[in-house]
Amino acid sequence: ISHTWFLSVIQNDFRTGRIDLDGTMKLLETLQIPFDFAHVKHVFKKTIDKRKTNMINIEDFRAIYRAIVHRVEFQDLFRAYSSNNKILADTELAEFLRKEQYETEGCETMALEIILKHEPIEEVRKRRQMSFEGFIRYMNSEDCLIFKSDHRTVYQDMNHPLCDYFISSSHNTYLVSDQLIGPSDLWGYTSALLKGCRCLEIDCWDGSNNEPVVYHGHTLTSKVLFHSVIQVIDKYAFVASDYPVVLSLENHCSPKQQEVMAEYLENILGDKLLTSTIGDTDVTQLPSPEALKFKILVKNKKVGTIEEGMLRRNLDSHGETGEISDVDNMSSEDESDERAPLYPRNGSSKRKSEQKPPATPRKKAKMKKIKIALALSDLVIYTKSEKFVSFEHSLDNQKCYENNSIGETQARKFVKHSAKEFVSHTSRFITRIYPKGTRATSSNYNPQEFWNVGCQMVALNFQTPGVQMELQNGKFLDNGGCGYVLKPEFLRKHNSTFTPQNVGRYSKPMSLSIRLISGHQLPPSNLSKTNKADPLVHIEIYGVPEDQTRKKSSVIKSNALSPRWDETFSFTVQVPELALIRFCVEDEISLIANDFLGQYTLPLLSLSKG
Repeated sequence: ISHTWFLSVIQNDFRTGRIDLDGTMKLLETLQIPFDFAHVKHVFKKTIDKRKTNMINIEDFRAIYRAIVHRVEFQDLFRAYSSNNKILADTELAEFLRKEQYETEGCETMALEIILKHEPIEEVRKRRQMSFEGFIRYMNSEDCLIFKSDHRTVYQDMNHPLCDYFISSSHNTYLVSDQLIGPSDLWGYTSALLKGCRCLEIDCWDGSNNEPVVYHGHTLTSKVLFHSVIQVIDKYAFVASDYPVVLSLENHCSPKQQEVMAEYLENILGDKLLTSTIGDTDVTQLPSPEALKFKILVKNKKVGTIEEGMLRRNLDSHGETGEISDVDNMSSEDESDERAPLYPRNGSSKRKSEQKPPATPRKKAKMKKIKIALALSDLVIYTKSEKFVSFEHSLDNQKCYENNSIGETQARKFVKHSAKEFVSHTSRFITRIYPKGTRATSSNYNPQEFWNVGCQMVALNFQTPGVQMELQNGKFLDNGGCGYVLKPEFLRKHNSTFTPQNVGRYSKPMSLSIRLISGHQLPPSNLSKTNKADPLVHIEIYGVPEDQTRKKSSVIKSNALSPRWDETFSFTVQVPELALIRFCVEDEISLIANDFLGQYTLPLLSLSKG
């Protein structure tokens, strides 16, 4: 019956007897199976190898289709459940769902749904059965994605305060290349927002004609107009997610141009801009992402309290400025923060003695007054930038709506020496981590070490591909890709004693078994002339230090079309809530070098069984 169906679909194309490569591709698309052009071309060339023509007949096409589509591993599975090796009855498919896909309830109904959705042969479908063609289509469909289907939409409780979430965050969002001489571009903002990023950075400087500009100050990166950046944000802020966007301003403008900024923010963003509290003006707890849906928040230094600012908004504060005392006039986002004290004052004496004296004598921190236009200051509601002094100082003085930015070098020392205080701090206050200034090429740090202590905004250079951004993208696939992921309870509780180095009672060990069966139509290596690769797979776990591990498969020689491994890997994960799993496929080029072919990273708890 499959054969008759197959011929009925394709015979029209062979009216004239033969088709070429282009016709072959079009016909494969009609059959609704995902194809890789390089592989089809390779199999096609092999088929016409010794002939004088570049055309194939109907039998050739059938052979090509089978070579690519009828995968042996699918046939083995199909035969294991089909009593006659030709067809799966709905009851047999239900059995497959129970045993292989670990489905517990409603398998009969599910089997019927799968048949209706994926079986291409009408008479088989009507009999509530599934042919091998239908089975292949089901196995290749999103129903069989490794990523849990219910994690593909927002499923977490979005009513916790903002500081209870990991928030997808970008560093120097306007840069699309390096940090020193490369271009600044509006595309940086568009692409970050389309990837679900919820915290964008904008470096603002005085421009000519009273027009503030955005670029990496004191470097040769090109400039874009502040108002153009805000227009792009207005357009794309809520395309990928309904949840709030935070604009982290690194503000170097004069009060006069700060007023211009405030005007643009209000006029362009309109109702989207949050200009007052939700409910009580005496803020004792941050609002939730749910309460702030479709709102844009300004993160900047602020003069006085939220209440004062809101009262003032009803009066005309045009031309008025306020003063803030700031150490050395460094904006809180500035990498020179790295000079701040490294340990909280209550560190043990042993630690103190290990501290090496700094190589260069520290300048005496000068207190400087910086002027802030009240019009801009008053737009800051729940995200007030506050200079970080120490964990102890924050605990005694910081308000819940005040946030700190800490450079990666300083933050890494805290993770090492005062992880417990760090976790306590991030359970209360939104904390942003940013890359050190020496990363001129826009390289990234590993975000995992800062998620492990609960940092909400771990800002990365979104324009730089690599493992770090792959972890970022993988983590934020969770919760429907909305840019907010609820932190595990042990990173939200104020009295938590969790540290990544010593997970203690917070460990919920999980054993994980992964069977690596096969690959299909892997991209051929850039460095290979033929369509051959020698693929191998790394399976890596990222999480707390003791969960960090990688295992690798054997190498399958010269097979990119359908490498078969059949290897099983076992892991024990202590803190699954923080773990990510990464599958990385490489081509072994020599004994010492591999070429990257592709990867997929996802949260361990979003892994679907089966």
